[in-house]
Amino acid sequence: MRYYIIAGEASGDLHASNLMKAFKAQDANADFRYWGGDLMKEQGGILVRHYKDTAVMGLWDVLMNLNSIKKNFKLCQDDLLNYQPDVLILVDYAGFNLRMAKFAHAHNVLVYYYISPKIWAWNQKRVKKIKATVDRMFTILPFETKFFEEHGVEVQYSGNPVLDAIDNRANKGESFEAFIERNQLDSRPKVALLAGSRKGEISYNLPDMLQMVEKFPDYQFVIAGAPSFSVEEYQPYIKNKDVAVVSGQTYQLLQQARAALVTSGTATLETALLDCPQVVCYKMWGGGFTDFVAKKILIKVPYISLVNLVLDKEAVLELFQSDFSLDKLEKELGLLLQDGERRQQMLADYAELHQRMGGPGSSARTAQLMLEALKEDKPLNKS
Repeated sequence: MRYYIIAGEASGDLHASNLMKAFKAQDANADFRYWGGDLMKEQGGILVRHYKDTAVMGLWDVLMNLNSIKKNFKLCQDDLLNYQPDVLILVDYAGFNLRMAKFAHAHNVLVYYYISPKIWAWNQKRVKKIKATVDRMFTILPFETKFFEEHGVEVQYSGNPVLDAIDNRANKGESFEAFIERNQLDSRPKVALLAGSRKGEISYNLPDMLQMVEKFPDYQFVIAGAPSFSVEEYQPYIKNKDVAVVSGQTYQLLQQARAALVTSGTATLETALLDCPQVVCYKMWGGGFTDFVAKKILIKVPYISLVNLVLDKEAVLELFQSDFSLDKLEKELGLLLQDGERRQQMLADYAELHQRMGGPGSSARTAQLMLEALKEDKPLNKS
């Protein structure tokens, strides 16, 4: 089979790479062409564009990059038609991928969507676009599956790939001592900083996270370096600060950290599944205006973090836009660093999360479900 895959950020690169690995195990003739990152590249095939050259965040960044977005979209359209895949597999990345779904469907290319765009959270009317342009949806969260079923979308639940990535992580049983020695860190307990994988996320969130460094001098703060950023690119933020950067080892850092400050997204779920207490902090362009629009008009769910959405309660504190303050952040982090009631309750909630999420194996299940579906869904562009 010929697979054209589009992933637009670090988490998509990770999960798409595991899906590609699963395809290769089940399809000896698997051939890949894709938009993604280094992890997908390790699985072979042709990388057309790296996500670090395409990712934008927020309305302002989109407006400032309209020309490059249009050029990327045109490149993807032409490349897709030239490749003539058996199936186009879209991985999250809603702004770009929903447009590609419409284009592909109009040109009789079979479209599967893996890792749903968060239309259940805001602008739910987009489900109509998915129903009209996506042949099958493969979901990774139970409440997503129910949402799409209720809207008449062909959907299958295949488990969550985060569990695979965590289970397959390197240095799984590493000791704290071995970790700090390998990364040349000091012996203080660690606070992990996960400020996102995109420039916009980092510029809006990391400076405030770093305000906590002087508040907790008995802890070493360590930035989980995003795959698309070099250590040098973090230097303007951490200059003259007692902060370290560890790149390409987010899971390894989280399994050793006492607590973490995390932007919303898949990272909150990963942090919880690695049993690291966390504070969710998320700021973006627009201040109070963005906050009003998000909460009163766009966001249709009660929480922004996947941990709270899966558990259907505020297990982790969410400091989003106007809810964010340095005082709140300092207070919550202080509670999580202590062996007190707040920390123990969060760890108990994490145990419940583990039960709800199940175990690893979703990448293989997704590949199997897609291959079975391909036997039924004869690609429309094939004779």
